[in-house]
Amino acid sequence: MSNGDSNHRSPGLRYNYQPIVDRPEFMWPGGAGVAVWVIPNVEYYPYDRQGATVNDRAAVTQPDVLNHSWRDYGVRVGIWRLFECFDEVGIKISATLNSEVCDEYPRLIEEGNKRGWEWIGHGTNNSIRLQGMDETDEMELVGKVLDRIEVGSGARPRGWLGPGLSESHNTLDILKRSGVEYVCDWVADDIPFWMDAADGRILSIPYSIEMNDMELILRQRLTGPEYHQRLLDQFEQLRRESIKQNRGRVMAIPVHPFLAGQAHRIGYLSDALHYIAGQRDTWLATGSDIMGAFKEIEP
Repeated sequence: MSNGDSNHRSPGLRYNYQPIVDRPEFMWPGGAGVAVWVIPNVEYYPYDRQGATVNDRAAVTQPDVLNHSWRDYGVRVGIWRLFECFDEVGIKISATLNSEVCDEYPRLIEEGNKRGWEWIGHGTNNSIRLQGMDETDEMELVGKVLDRIEVGSGARPRGWLGPGLSESHNTLDILKRSGVEYVCDWVADDIPFWMDAADGRILSIPYSIEMNDMELILRQRLTGPEYHQRLLDQFEQLRRESIKQNRGRVMAIPVHPFLAGQAHRIGYLSDALHYIAGQRDTWLATGSDIMGAFKEIEP
């Protein structure tokens, strides 16, 4: 396939094939090579439904006291370590938010607002997924999520991450009609790209499974030092590529309070963020910051 074939589109997808080496040359504000955004997942897991597990054997039957209380540790304890960590680094935050957090843990909304966090729509709770959902039901769910977060936080979300990065075939159209401007579900690039949606386009901003603590810590079982090194390895490679190609990159760092917020891990996350934030090639940004800058590059 030649450079002239960049309009090729695989069946069913809402975006064209675009090799990163053919994307426009650009750098982020201030000449930075890497836009770094940190995304804590602020979530609600109903007691009587399945969710993330640290012990699969305990999740076979309900009530699953072990895994539920482990997840609950995140919103009771772990997130306060994240607040302190982010405050010390001075980093900007875009948090994905289940709308039911506004009812269950309003204190967390208050603390995020004090710090100027951006809130990203993340479904109602983290046990309800969007795949296969009826279009009418999904439209109602998205509208309720955005409305509840707007009332609870004072700002309507501009971005969206599906619970479990889940979408139906209608999700992008529904999000666009609902006023959402960017989506994080598509982990297909290191640079934002446009996707087709109802009556226009919606921007995909790079999120990450590879850098997600759910993958690195929960599934790959990395130790604290290994997690720290993985974050630095990702940043350094993206920085080298951005300089060599004169094309900015995006590094997403998704974290969960019940994982990165554990006492024996928080120091490794903090050290990595201090290092990354201290580099002159770093632009610390929110999702909306990245979207605004990218629209100047690819309107």
